[in-house]
Parts: sequence; C-alpha cells; structure tokens
Amino acid sequence: MTVSRGREFLSIPGPTNIPDAVLAAMHRPAIDIYAGDMIAVTHSLLEDLPKIFRTTGRTYIYAANGHGGWEAALTNVLSRGETVLVLESGLFALGWGDMARMMGVKVEVLKGNPRRAVDPAALAQRLAADTAREIKAILVVQIDTASGVVNDLAAIHRAIASVVHPALLMVDCVASLGCMPFAMDEWGIDVAMAGSQKGLMTPPGLAFVAANERAHGAHQRADLRTRYWDWTFRNGEAHYQKYGGTPPQHLLFGLRKALDMLFEEGLDAAIRRHALLAEATRHAVSRWAEADAVAFNIVRPEERANSVTTVLVQGREPSALSDYCREKCGVVLGRGIGELQGRAFRIAHMGHVNAPMVFGVLGAIEMALGALGIPHGRGGLQAAVEYLGREVRP
Repeated sequence: MTVSRGREFLSIPGPTNIPDAVLAAMHRPAIDIYAGDMIAVTHSLLEDLPKIFRTTGRTYIYAANGHGGWEAALTNVLSRGETVLVLESGLFALGWGDMARMMGVKVEVLKGNPRRAVDPAALAQRLAADTAREIKAILVVQIDTASGVVNDLAAIHRAIASVVHPALLMVDCVASLGCMPFAMDEWGIDVAMAGSQKGLMTPPGLAFVAANERAHGAHQRADLRTRYWDWTFRNGEAHYQKYGGTPPQHLLFGLRKALDMLFEEGLDAAIRRHALLAEATRHAVSRWAEADAVAFNIVRPEERANSVTTVLVQGREPSALSDYCREKCGVVLGRGIGELQGRAFRIAHMGHVNAPMVFGVLGAIEMALGALGIPHGRGGLQAAVEYLGREVRP
C-alpha cells in the first residue's frame, strides 16, 4: 500500500522546488539575442545580482553549474604554481581545492573536524606562519550541503585581518545565497560564487561569480585565464560577450522572475523564513534524537545551516528510510554523500518552501521512523508545529 499519489515533495538540497511562476516565465519562444528584451534582461540581472551578494563589485553570469562557477572563480585570479589554502568543513571546499590542483595550483588543506565549522583561530595561526606570503587565496564554503555546517565568514575575515595577510578570500555561497545572511563587502570577501538551483529558485544551469577591485587586480596577473570564463572578455561591449556566446535565454527568463519574487518578499524576510523553517526542522530532529538512533551530524547548534539539516542514522541503513518516504509518501529526501554515504539523510529547507511543505516532509519522516521500527523520540512533528506557532504570531 502507498499514500504517495499527489504532488511530490522535493526535499533535496538542490535542485530545489521551482516556483510555478518561474516555470511560466520560461515558457516562451526564443527571442533575438542581439537587441530588445534580451539586452534589457541582461542589464537588469547584472544590476540586481550585486544586491543579492551585497557588493558594489561586478557580477558575471555563466551557463554552468556550481562546479563551473568554481572554475570561473579560480581561472580569473590565480596562476599556475601559486598556493591556495582550503578550509575543510565537509565535502565541497575539498572538491573546489581538487579542481584547483588539477589546474596546476598548489593546494594546502587546513584540516577541520568533519562535524564542526572552520576554526578561525586555526586559520589565523596558519596565516601568521606564512611569513613569505605564499598563500594567494583562501577557499571556503559558507554552507556545506553534505555535512550541513555553516561557517562564520565574518569571523574568518577577522582572522585574516588580524594577521594582515593579503590572500584573497574566496567563498562558495551556492547553498546560502538567498537563504542566510551574506555580506560580501562587509565581510571582506574578494570573490564569491553561487548557482541558480538552490536559494535562487531557478533550474540548474547558471553560475554566478561576484568580484571586487582586489580580485580584478589579481585578474590582471592571472595566467589561468581562458576565453570562456575570462572577466575581461565578458566586460566587452558586445552583448554576446556577457555570456561567452549565446545567452542561456530561458534560464535567464526564469532567473529574472525568481529575483523579482525574492525582492517582492524582501531579502531579509526570506532569510528570516529560512531561519524559522530550519529551526522548526531542528526541533523535530531533536525530539527524534532522544532515543539515540538518529542524531545531528553537526555537533554545535550554532553551526547548523539554515538551508539543510544532515541527520545521522545509527545502526540502520538510512536508504531504507529514504526509500520509504519516496515510495510510500511521495517525499524525496537528500541522501548522505561523501563520507556520509550510507550513514545519513538530508532534509533540505531552502528556496521556494513554506511551513506546510516542511510539515509534510517531517511528518513523512516520522511516519517512516515508526513504520521501519527505528527508535526515536515521539512528537517531532508536533514540536516543529508548536515552535512555529510561537514564533509566527498574528
């Protein structure tokens, strides 16, 4: 027997739910790429994206996924043989570092606890020891969607400033942009990159890079530059140069609508919505964890992300729970990836999501825990409902 008929609930950390209004905005014929509406859309996006990054720097749009955004960021500011320091806090900063290594960059990893955020004090200590200033850039993610951690970028910036180190601060905010506070200029971030498929509520296929004046200075010396990713080429006068070729029109139409929706809600309001839904999720997981069979992957509450919650499962294969939720309830959970494969499941609460959607996901998980005989504390869903009832007042 199954009760999965109806609209599927997608609760994976990307791609996220695409609003109907965004899908509708994409449902139109192709248009002239050299004039009129297409140029207007490009102009409006390049004007509005810096507002999302909260920077006065320039932004660039690529027909690519987040990994393409990684490469765009690296090639524009680094040269072969230079050294970058990767701040470990899960899977994705290490992946960014692996990409740099394959491009001929020397990569050093500042080891971290896989269940904790980056330690700013350890970063300051390592940078202070770099008296020759060999480290040219620091790579870090704001949120790692594998581990579910959020890193304190303001504290990381203060650590760099405390030892007056000139390395560029480069941040992957794919899983945080539009979901959590991100203040590129205030936090001294030189290069930031993101993707379209998470908090920005657009299908996969667009990557964004924002860069300040320091980054553009490094760009002039970089020898990893290639024509497709190159900022200088993309700053050219011809419209097609903004995309390194033909614009990905329909994704841009969708992004335009998604940003309109985000601005209509208000960026601060969207960030608050994510915080509330994340905390409701954490209330449920805390209740389930009372029986010690499930647990938060991230140990400290203040280091848990507001876009995804990674839940460890002790003594059972978590795929059985994920399969039950999908097949019996029509709820798709994120699987554990990297070192957490076969050890965890992930609950996404980012992008186009509201309270009933989160309640539906939490209810299906609680149903699965009971049906599969996985020990858990009772009343997780109710704890989430009661929390939001207290916080969201008339």
